[in-house]
Amino acid sequence: MKQALRKHLLQTCTEAELQRWYDPLQIDYSEESKRLVVGFPHTFFATWFENEVQDKFEAQLNNFLGAGYLIGYRNNGASGHSRAVAPREVVKKIDFPFGSEFTFETFLINKKNYFPIASAKEVAKQSGTLFNPFIICGGGGSGKSHLLKAVANEISKSADFAKMLVGSMDELHSLYSIRFRGDPFRARNHVFDYDYLFIDDFHKVREYPAFQQELVNIFNHFYDNKKQMVIACRDKITGYDFLDDNLQSRLGWGLIVTLKEPDLEIRVNYIQQQCRLKKLQLGKEQMLTLAQRFTDFRYLQGILLKLFAFRELVHKDLSQKDFEHILSNTEEKAHDDLTPKRILGVVSEHYNVHVKELIGTKRHQNIALARQVAMYLCRSLLNTSYPSLGRTFGGKDHSTVLYSVKKIQELQQDDEKMKQVLKTLKRKCRMS
Repeated sequence: MKQALRKHLLQTCTEAELQRWYDPLQIDYSEESKRLVVGFPHTFFATWFENEVQDKFEAQLNNFLGAGYLIGYRNNGASGHSRAVAPREVVKKIDFPFGSEFTFETFLINKKNYFPIASAKEVAKQSGTLFNPFIICGGGGSGKSHLLKAVANEISKSADFAKMLVGSMDELHSLYSIRFRGDPFRARNHVFDYDYLFIDDFHKVREYPAFQQELVNIFNHFYDNKKQMVIACRDKITGYDFLDDNLQSRLGWGLIVTLKEPDLEIRVNYIQQQCRLKKLQLGKEQMLTLAQRFTDFRYLQGILLKLFAFRELVHKDLSQKDFEHILSNTEEKAHDDLTPKRILGVVSEHYNVHVKELIGTKRHQNIALARQVAMYLCRSLLNTSYPSLGRTFGGKDHSTVLYSVKKIQELQQDDEKMKQVLKTLKRKCRMS
């Protein structure tokens, strides 16, 4: 069993790594009882293992054995004791009911996000409900959903995952309005039966203003009964002016952390990790090109999938020409939260023109050009219809918008300076 598991681990670990932390382990396996016990040589090794490789080991063990297994940890040696002490065994499940890809080990971090990750791990230990609710804020692609599910997966190792309600704000609202057909009392009793509550995309509560009072009821029940709540949302929740005062104040009782969006270092590390897992051969320059061009993790995942699919389907090594061809046919789309207002702000700052002038009627040359660029960016980044763009820009006719967009399209083909300006503005819009 130990050698078979070792062979499996070699797919994601090096020989040197396994010699350092896997080989010293004692492993007892029982297929009948679906149980595996890991013995450590001494206390210091056990502590190091828990902090450094346990998450990764359990995720790979789940892939190797499948669902429904228990894992026990036992310290076979005594440290600092003059006489032998009976080893204490810690037993937990190694299932990942909310996705085996959502673990702390697979969440790439740097110093910018150290505090949010450390806080999330503390919540997952369930040594109490000191941080309740635990609120994770972050922009699109920052990893807030990953972190929320990582906490849920970790808690499920020692708790009954059937008692954990994990879903988005849309799903929670649908539970009330569709599943229980608008009966708040039956829906409330159903929710109250859970011991843990995880709500993703909490910012969408803005779409359900009448639901906020029910959220206050839910909050009161979980808080008063010391049941853990974990919430993920975009931006800083303290800036949500659309929240009910009672709900806003209660959210402030917990710990609020903010994830920084993945920087270049994190994106490069992610690409390296995926290339190792998928055995995709990319050069350092190619990896850097991907990390610089695709700033949104979701689109970075998409382009890596395209490159992997090419390798699998075409059955050939990826040449530089193939790499450039695939990238040339891939355009990173806008973030979900990119709006005309944001684009107008970026353009107004670049051309030193007030937003009111961009949507106004003045026809000074610099204002007219900035307005046309803003219309073009709204069309290309958001795919907004011409009539809708006309309304955005102060009620202008759709033919005016069409003319402006075509003009900028033609201008960038002959004007290298304009082409670079548009490239810069697109990047700023996505990063705003």
